[in-house]
Amino acid sequence: MQRSSNPFMGALAKDEGQSPFAQHPQGAQPNNPYGQQRPQNPYGMQGMASAQGGLATAAHQYGAQGAANYGHAGPADRPITVDDVVSKTGITLAVIVVLAAVNYFIGVNNPGLAMMLTFVGMIGGLVAVLIASFGKKYGSPVVTLAYAACEGLFVGGFTYIVAGMNIAGGNAGAIIGQAVLGTIGVFVGMLFVYKMGAIRVTPKFTRFFVGAMIGVLVMSLGSLIIGLLGDGAGPLRDGSAISWIFSLLCIGLAAMSFLLDFDQADRMVRAGAPSQMAWGVALGLAVTLVWLYTEILRLLSYIQND
Repeated sequence: MQRSSNPFMGALAKDEGQSPFAQHPQGAQPNNPYGQQRPQNPYGMQGMASAQGGLATAAHQYGAQGAANYGHAGPADRPITVDDVVSKTGITLAVIVVLAAVNYFIGVNNPGLAMMLTFVGMIGGLVAVLIASFGKKYGSPVVTLAYAACEGLFVGGFTYIVAGMNIAGGNAGAIIGQAVLGTIGVFVGMLFVYKMGAIRVTPKFTRFFVGAMIGVLVMSLGSLIIGLLGDGAGPLRDGSAISWIFSLLCIGLAAMSFLLDFDQADRMVRAGAPSQMAWGVALGLAVTLVWLYTEILRLLSYIQND
């Protein structure tokens, strides 16, 4: 197995030399580390962001079975490396950032058009991840980049709604910058935690995470229904003390979700999965990053408006 030349994520893959696909006797079946189901990861957002629960759910649901369905790299492909994951994730995030900036500035000049693009992006992102999941297109660059384009539109519109419309113009740039830095900080911190082995992704951890996600989803849907009936944001998104606690809970779960994403990438590298699977890992990381960013931005807006 090749080591990454990237100094930041170079130690992501553990025990790279122990690939379960390395030098098996003819007819023997390798031990596939992807047989275990990945947990679901519904966002627990409301309003326009509520539909993104399906994005994380679908991405993580199929992610565990991706290598099992594709098998290991054949003669026409090479095994995945950490550099593949880093580069594909970088491309995916670049598309999201560019289109988010475009839709944000459209919102400044034409809010109606921006809201339409935000809704299209939200639905398009959901459809892209469902295709990756149930259409067995995990690892497809077309699907991953289509998700990135749609999600970029959503993130730009969401940012404009939360920061550009609800926060005084002079503070909008500051709160967006803080949300971006917070997202990067959590990502780096959780990568360090994973590489140090401080928190291990075990079956018990996975069961706890699944249970927590189900609880967040139920609470989010309940709050959304109450908000729709009462013509408001709902008790979990109205800026109250409960809203602060709920946002902190979502941020914590998003941070733990990174451990599952890193573990998935680690297992694929050690298993010698095809290099195209890096696009699937990039999709999962992008879903988690978007979820984390929107929750941090929302929490900062509560603080700013307090």
